[in-house]
Amino acid sequence: MSTRVFNDPPFDYQQQNIYNASRSPSTVHVKNTKLRNFFRKYLFQRAISVFKWEGFPKSWDKDYFLYTLYGLGYIAIFNSGAKFGVIPQNGALTGYNVFYRPSDIIITNPLLPTRTLRINVDCAVIKLQPDYSSIMDIVGFYADQMALCAEAMGINLVNVKSGTVFGAKDKASAESYKKMFDQLSEGDPAVVIDKKLLDEQGKPTWFTFSADIKNGYVASDILSDMRKIVSMFDTEIGIPNANTDKRERLNLDEVNSNNVETSTLCELWLDKIREGLEVANNMFNLSLSVDWRVKPQTKGSVINE
Repeated sequence: MSTRVFNDPPFDYQQQNIYNASRSPSTVHVKNTKLRNFFRKYLFQRAISVFKWEGFPKSWDKDYFLYTLYGLGYIAIFNSGAKFGVIPQNGALTGYNVFYRPSDIIITNPLLPTRTLRINVDCAVIKLQPDYSSIMDIVGFYADQMALCAEAMGINLVNVKSGTVFGAKDKASAESYKKMFDQLSEGDPAVVIDKKLLDEQGKPTWFTFSADIKNGYVASDILSDMRKIVSMFDTEIGIPNANTDKRERLNLDEVNSNNVETSTLCELWLDKIREGLEVANNMFNLSLSVDWRVKPQTKGSVINE
């Protein structure tokens, strides 16, 4: 297995456009946009806040540890020598044992000699999931949906704008219309115009151009959908939430059902992390621990809204 890097794309967005356009010209590009990366960072930080960690040595970089564990899916702890001592590092899994699980990890750092360590012998590997994978697939999926919603909302807000259209005979008339509109916009109670701005029957030569704002405005619906997407993400990563449309009354079974769904996957993550921490603590005399920051409850009362 090789190290997976989740921060940078293999090539830039322009190259991907060229590559994809020759095969599927109608592709909707969501990945590698600033909007998608904005939600990606937001959801990733939301995910790493689920568990509360304690016992980190003062010399360790906690952010490096968590970003590697959640972003790569695993992190190794080993004794690097007299200069840095016992430290966490990312690496590339390699080899396999009788159960076809990785047997070794290759550590490469410019400040350290490259080394291949035997897992559970020379080092402890803390993994997030049984298959050593990260949460970036979950984060990326929901970030895509939120980016699409945000983009659709922006387009809708632009589309519902209304304006006034003028029919001008010449440039002088056009300038007169502009001046009249400026005065009206500034709040003048009375604006005098030249009769030349009216048609032969004395009727105005302008009209309001407006879309069907009432029926075309869906930004509020999109914002509601975005909240639902965040609730779905919270359910995936273990943040307690109702995860249901607003109702007058939710019964206890509905709330408990969602709480069970919320905790199931993250209980697996917590078990896997604790298994690795136990090995690391015993191997290197550490006191690392992790627990729920806010544990989902399966008991409670009826919720009124």
